[in-house]
Amino acid sequence: MKIQKLFAVLIACTFYITAAHAQLGGLGKKLLEKGTDIASGGGLNKILKQPQAISTSFKDVNKTGSKPPSFMEGQQPEPLYLLPKAPGGGFKLCAGFFEMTNKSYCLHAGTHGPSKGDGYMLAPVLGPKADVVILILKNAEKHPEVKQRSIQVLLWAIVARTRFADFGTDIKLTATTLLSPQELLMLEGGALGVLPASVMAKAKDQLPPAAQSVFEAENNIRQLAASGNASYEEMEKYALLAGVAQADPEVPSGIWSLHPDGYYIRYFPRGYSITRMQIYVPKELIDAKPDLVYDGPKGIACPANVGAQRLAQTNEPLNADYSQKLKTNCNPL
Repeated sequence: MKIQKLFAVLIACTFYITAAHAQLGGLGKKLLEKGTDIASGGGLNKILKQPQAISTSFKDVNKTGSKPPSFMEGQQPEPLYLLPKAPGGGFKLCAGFFEMTNKSYCLHAGTHGPSKGDGYMLAPVLGPKADVVILILKNAEKHPEVKQRSIQVLLWAIVARTRFADFGTDIKLTATTLLSPQELLMLEGGALGVLPASVMAKAKDQLPPAAQSVFEAENNIRQLAASGNASYEEMEKYALLAGVAQADPEVPSGIWSLHPDGYYIRYFPRGYSITRMQIYVPKELIDAKPDLVYDGPKGIACPANVGAQRLAQTNEPLNADYSQKLKTNCNPL
């Protein structure tokens, strides 16, 4: 069975990479034609009503049970990554206060990066591509050879609603490394072609200002993703708006969210690629639920500031020091 699976993966990689090379010639023209076709005959309304690949917004945040930034003030957290790993990914929790600085990813093109005063709270991963995004983030941990920037470019292509068939060679290679042939099928559906300038102008006229920048950024990213030679820096120009959006004073930086499983969590982003997160697990919670697991990719750090980027989380610590020892008495099952 292992040999058969490996053979299937190799065939899929060869097929997709060969197909990508074959597309490069007239690909831009074909995509523009596709975009024009979609937008004609009343298709523009269809485009505007199509859901974002990842649709999570601050409206999806449950603020019930949240705590102010001063909660746990004066307490010293221990490294979360020293907790035992769970079989399905993530960390087995025990009672205590923990912290980890981990890789994170932008899941909202055409918005501003996190700023110092932005309050971020826990939100679920929602949208047509939620499952495949979670899979990519979880599988990335098993593939340290795949660079964080390559994964970010793949995620930008997905949130921009680019068809897998239109991915450039490098993006396809990242996708086929992180996903099985069956999982790759999850990338199809709900995609758009590259929309020409005339269609973009009509669409933007029907959108509020905040949505216009996102819509335009996604279209530019689709075009770059399909070009076959787009760099991380080029994509970032469209994904990340210059300047700083206004923070929401009612949701301060360092606010704690109550996780649905009963523990508390908060986020301190450093740009979009690094997030320091903290977790507090009450002892009475572990006494009642001894098998609790924290699994980063299953939640999004969502900003109250609608002009800032929502951030996918991972279980991958940065600058981990495994020579440290836990002081907390932790005996997970």
